[in-house]
Amino acid sequence: MGKVLDQALSELTRLSEAEQDAVGAWILAELESERRWDDLFARSPDLLAEMAEEAVKEDEAGLTEPLDPEKLP
Repeated sequence: MGKVLDQALSELTRLSEAEQDAVGAWILAELESERRWDDLFARSPDLLAEMAEEAVKEDEAGLTEPLDPEKLP
């Protein structure tokens, strides 16, 4: 096990069982989400390029707004 993961797990042992379960569920959900994205892109290798091209076209057409980090929640 890597040092960072080992340190994180050590910190988790200090949490209540409910908090540990919540963190564990979150990690498992994140891993599953990553697997789904990997699978989607593997099945359609051109999808990301198409999405990027669409985003550029929307920006060029003036359909986007600048991101203001100060207005983020």
